[in-house]
Amino acid sequence: MSGNGSGGSGSSSGSNGTGAGETVPDTGPRPEPIRFFGTTWLHHDGGYALRRAGVAAGALVAAAAGAFVLRLGYQGLTIAQVGGVVNALVVVGFAICSALAFRRTWEGFGRRREATSEADAAAERSMHSLMMIGFIGTLLAYFFRCFAEAPGEGLHRREYEEAVARHQRRRAARTGNPAARGSKRRRKHP
Repeated sequence: MSGNGSGGSGSSSGSNGTGAGETVPDTGPRPEPIRFFGTTWLHHDGGYALRRAGVAAGALVAAAAGAFVLRLGYQGLTIAQVGGVVNALVVVGFAICSALAFRRTWEGFGRRREATSEADAAAERSMHSLMMIGFIGTLLAYFFRCFAEAPGEGLHRREYEEAVARHQRRRAARTGNPAARGSKRRRKHP
């Protein structure tokens, strides 16, 4: 979605992921829903705290399950007796990919990545494989971010507040008597 803060379907019945008690304004920008949170991040209602706890617990459980699967794979390498160098390369490779995935995910919570050229788009596509290999880092980033806010809430809140401010400025510029706005008076042409 673009950063204009006009995401969401505009329905206040809860079909767009809003909480049961939340109302979305009918005019102006609408908050963009966040995965697992909908638009409950706006007013921290509709089970927001439980959702944060659930996402944190789910991310931690998924990371633990992923680590268990990686351990099984490592044991398979040990049983196959491929050698200490290969075992070390696998461990270092997963550690580096996890660290890169953690950092990239963490930074993604604070700013949007927009590919400005073909080279940027190609670099983004090449990072997908690293992110998949380092999935534990991504899951841990979600886990730790849930202690402070919903993952991506700061970015969405900043964009939404900017959109509301733009909307208020445009709306204020349209109100009132247009003839009284400027000091210049129109001349009547004969």
